[in-house]
Amino acid sequence: MSRTNFKELLDAGVHFGHLKRKWNPAMAPYIFMERNGIHIIDLEKTLIKIEEAAAALKQIAKSGRKVLFVATKKQAKEIVAEKVGAVNMPYVTERWPGGMLTNFPTIRKAVKKMSSIDKMATDGTFDNLSKREKLQITRQRAKLEKNLGSIADMTRLPSALFVIDVCKELIAVHEAKRLGIPVFAMVDTNSDPSDIDFVIPANDDAAKSISLVVDIMCQAIAEGLNERKAEKDKESSQTDREEMPEGSRKGKFRAADYEEDKPEMKDDDDIEDSADKDEEEEVEESIEEEE
Repeated sequence: MSRTNFKELLDAGVHFGHLKRKWNPAMAPYIFMERNGIHIIDLEKTLIKIEEAAAALKQIAKSGRKVLFVATKKQAKEIVAEKVGAVNMPYVTERWPGGMLTNFPTIRKAVKKMSSIDKMATDGTFDNLSKREKLQITRQRAKLEKNLGSIADMTRLPSALFVIDVCKELIAVHEAKRLGIPVFAMVDTNSDPSDIDFVIPANDDAAKSISLVVDIMCQAIAEGLNERKAEKDKESSQTDREEMPEGSRKGKFRAADYEEDKPEMKDDDDIEDSADKDEEEEVEESIEEEE
């Protein structure tokens, strides 16, 4: 079953490109036509690319890896923060910090600084500082939270990057390509798709268009996470069954367990035969003594 359809894309305005004079010739394969000086994106190709990107993101999420969403433009900030935050993936909606991927250890130090300030507030160290020092630390904490708060849980480099507006997030794309991280992106008619691994030709300026595409990607990630959870639960239940010793269930014992421990019972005929044999032996012994 397809994740979206032609009508939904049309209603969201995904097909609207930029002015003809602003186009990038590399986007020619994804352009359907030109009308009133504006390029129209081929939605049939957009549908195919959305399915490919969603399937790839689902597999990444299923394997337990992270996808970093990058959207610093005004129209996309709130949409990405809401939808991506719901599936517990890292995102950047403020200024892209240069070297965030290529100089990741330094970024992690800044995140740790944030946690150390929080620790100071809880263990009472904060109370011993002067008013001026408190104000400086509080401002520093707020700045770090604004720029890096959404990636605080990202302890290692992401396995993929999802970008909205390739032209605006050019530094992020270059860093990802340098490290060999696959890039998913909404690419408009004024952008260069050559550095993008999974191109989604779409209008990256309209809020409705951004919301629709991001929502589809987040649904795919949520499916992958649910499948991963189901597989883990299944594996844990199987290991529990294997570790349970045989016959340890309460109130249920096998008849064979009793039969192995019980002494053998003799029949009445066997008892009589043995008694007769004993009497004969006693008679023979008495005869021998008399002789």
